[in-house]
Amino acid sequence: MTIIHPKVITGVEVLERSGFEQIAGSRIGLVTNHTGITTDGRSTVDVLCQASNVAVTALFGPEHGIRGVQDEAVDDGVDVKTGLPVYSLYGARTKPTEEQCRAFEVFVYDIQDIGCRFYTYLSTLGNILEAAHDLGKAVVVLDRPNPIGGDAAGPYPDHDRLSFTAYHKVPVRHGLSLGELAKLIHKERGLECRLEVVPVHGWNRNLWFDETNLIWTNPSPNMRSLYAALLYPGVGLLEFTNISVGRGTERPFELLGAPYIDGVGLAVGLNNRRIAGVQAMPVSFTPASSVYSGELCSGVAFTVTNRTVLDPIKLGFELARLLIRNYPGAYSTDKLDTLLVNDNIYRALFNCEDFEDLRNLYAGDCPDFERRCASSKLYP
Repeated sequence: MTIIHPKVITGVEVLERSGFEQIAGSRIGLVTNHTGITTDGRSTVDVLCQASNVAVTALFGPEHGIRGVQDEAVDDGVDVKTGLPVYSLYGARTKPTEEQCRAFEVFVYDIQDIGCRFYTYLSTLGNILEAAHDLGKAVVVLDRPNPIGGDAAGPYPDHDRLSFTAYHKVPVRHGLSLGELAKLIHKERGLECRLEVVPVHGWNRNLWFDETNLIWTNPSPNMRSLYAALLYPGVGLLEFTNISVGRGTERPFELLGAPYIDGVGLAVGLNNRRIAGVQAMPVSFTPASSVYSGELCSGVAFTVTNRTVLDPIKLGFELARLLIRNYPGAYSTDKLDTLLVNDNIYRALFNCEDFEDLRNLYAGDCPDFERRCASSKLYP
């Protein structure tokens, strides 16, 4: 039997169909990148610049730049097509300045997220909300689906260690759209700027990205598939350690290794953990760039066998525990807490003999999060 899913319409198209009701007559600063596109391939920049009742005065780009191709700090510039100034929010600054915002009254935000706390498009959104509060601007979020669905998983960050990669108190896999997160942040931080979210039509929390009619556009240079996005909240937790997570290969975040690893042994050890929904296979690879560039690495490649039951956080924690135990002289844990940002969990990774003992340390975080975000949810 063929399952027919409803047509999903992104926030920018809902806005366009309304005659730009929420921003009509406004001057706007548009925060977007290459993922801000309609289902027929038009960029949000073009849609808003061609609207007769809207004046776009500035563009703002997040990490990877407004075209999504840079993997380092991004400079300010000028958009060739429109002649508009492009201000980087991932370089000398991560928040707009007062001078950059003088020519408009409303921030419009349209970027595709992947559903992970330390993916920085969430942090950019938070900084936009803060800037709007400080400068007396409004914010309109053109929403998009969470590509890996509506399930939350993993621990909160430590409350006193929030940062650009841990912007707000949310689990590692947050299960919300950016529009919903904007509402949550706006409420919990007591921000007084006007916030409106233009919801996605036709999406619900059980729909994966490939079950919509939307075309996958790599949200960043190394986020190349839906399955990479699903694995990222777990595999990505390890990427500040001395491990290659596949950057510089054709499968970033779908494999992992290092010159000191025995890939067969790691695959056997990981599969013996019986992590639901994923299998590990031994693999050798040589990254063309990033960590261990030009060096032969041995490790594992991941095959998602059942995405509805896979907990990527468990995968990441089990990987960390195996590496800590099997490679004590080689695997460096100095930066293992960089993206986890949870000291109790970090210390427990060295001591817990059973994963359930580890999970019990954060068992209350996701139920608490569900209570906190109930009034911010826009989708069933």
